[in-house]
Amino acid sequence: MTTPADTLILAARIHTLDPHSADPEKPAPTAVAVTAGRITAVGSSADLEAHRGPDTTVLDYGDATIVPGLNDSHTHVVYGLELARGVQLTDRGFAEVQRIVGEAARNAQPGEWVNGWGLDPNLFTETGFNGRLFDDATGQVPMFLRMRDGHSAVVNSAALAAAGITGPVDFPDESVVAVDGDGRPTGYLVEFSAMDLATKVMPQEDLAGRAGRLGELLKAMAAVGITSTHVMDFVDGSAELLTRLEADGELPLRLRFSPMANAGASLAELEDIAALQGTGGRRWVVEGVKFFIDGTIDNGSAWLEHPDVYGQNTESVWTDPADFQKALRFFVERGIPTATHAIGDQGVRYVLEALESAGEARNLAAHRIEHIETIPDELVARFAELGVAASMQPIHGTHHTRADRSDNWSVRLGEERAARGWRCRDLREAGVTVALGSDWPITPYDPRAMMADSILRRPVERPGTAPVQPEQALTPLMALEGYTTHAAAAAGLSAVAGSITAGKRADFTVFARDPLAVDPEELARTAVVATLLDGVPVG
Repeated sequence: MTTPADTLILAARIHTLDPHSADPEKPAPTAVAVTAGRITAVGSSADLEAHRGPDTTVLDYGDATIVPGLNDSHTHVVYGLELARGVQLTDRGFAEVQRIVGEAARNAQPGEWVNGWGLDPNLFTETGFNGRLFDDATGQVPMFLRMRDGHSAVVNSAALAAAGITGPVDFPDESVVAVDGDGRPTGYLVEFSAMDLATKVMPQEDLAGRAGRLGELLKAMAAVGITSTHVMDFVDGSAELLTRLEADGELPLRLRFSPMANAGASLAELEDIAALQGTGGRRWVVEGVKFFIDGTIDNGSAWLEHPDVYGQNTESVWTDPADFQKALRFFVERGIPTATHAIGDQGVRYVLEALESAGEARNLAAHRIEHIETIPDELVARFAELGVAASMQPIHGTHHTRADRSDNWSVRLGEERAARGWRCRDLREAGVTVALGSDWPITPYDPRAMMADSILRRPVERPGTAPVQPEQALTPLMALEGYTTHAAAAAGLSAVAGSITAGKRADFTVFARDPLAVDPEELARTAVVATLLDGVPVG
């Protein structure tokens, strides 16, 4: 006798994305049974009628389409609260930015700073990166504007004075305080150690304010269909924030945190990260570790096999790259999943070689590389050979580069290497797991637009824009898999997530229309009818 389910969920169609249950001779399922937060059966409404009992809740979504819960594979939802302070400056011109920061400075209270984020590096093509360009607009009010890549910022003279920055600074990593020919700081701060000099003297937001902003962010992400995200950090205060939110109720999505192991981390620091593994709350957990092997191409701190046109992008963030290999193996040999930020071709190559050198220990957990902005053909094959997942954000290419190669990223790389950008399709066709994500707050998190951009290879909201490397476009199914089955595989979670399969978590995203049947522009506009965790609607 069949045990009645807690919940029966009905819709016009269900894309299970389970290759083992797919049968082209049978129609798509239209019902799923859930008990104790797990999927117990999938089939037609008639097939699952036996699972209906007197206390079974029935959720009927009519003509909608149900897919596995969407997972954003790369976000910074807690650290991003700091990265996204102030006004968003994405896609704003230089004169408009000056106007905005000037107005903010005039309205600032005593002790306040002017903050902004998402600043386009292409604004400084003629002048060079220089925060002092904003001095006339801001006066004596300190200003901190973070670049859109999140790895650099410009500050004005008042901020330099507040941080005590008077000249070049030596760092244990590749961070830089840029100076002019006279040795005076320009206000351009490259990488985190340099930016920290300013952020540490900036007024800090209190716990209540941060918790409120985090709660609203998570609700907004759930509203567009996100049921989980891989958070690529676990900054100080994260546990306190999440505990505070869970004291007031359930989180509206699952959070998997991977703490950062910074360049030059000591053995004690690595052991501290290992000790955090498995800690968490009801819907959040610490699992894995995040490394950086390089910075970004736009600010000259990525690691390329050959210098860019300015002679930059030639070094690892780890002053001693061999030390990175030792740190990586510390976690690989303990069966702890690793994720490594690697943007330049040499950075990606070095991480792959480090994972290869770990031998059979590599198979104890899932390992992945983040971003992968430019790689040659042989590295595409190496991903497949080693079983390393690619975690990518093709929206960075669609929003931050141009088909005519006139953008800062493409100019730095030159035609040959720019043509190797964001090779999502090549990696997929080579048999590589390709998880998709937004890198919020670097780019917006709406998965509908993310998937549409991955299919179109241009911003979905700009129909007249020429696509960037259209041969790397994903199919609609590949894009959806990047948020579901491949996202789960990249984190080693295929046993519990990624497809609508008996025994897995009952996490679902319900679309008003079939995401595999509409064109990309329509996909970006398709309503999310419901987001469910454990078979229960959130929000």
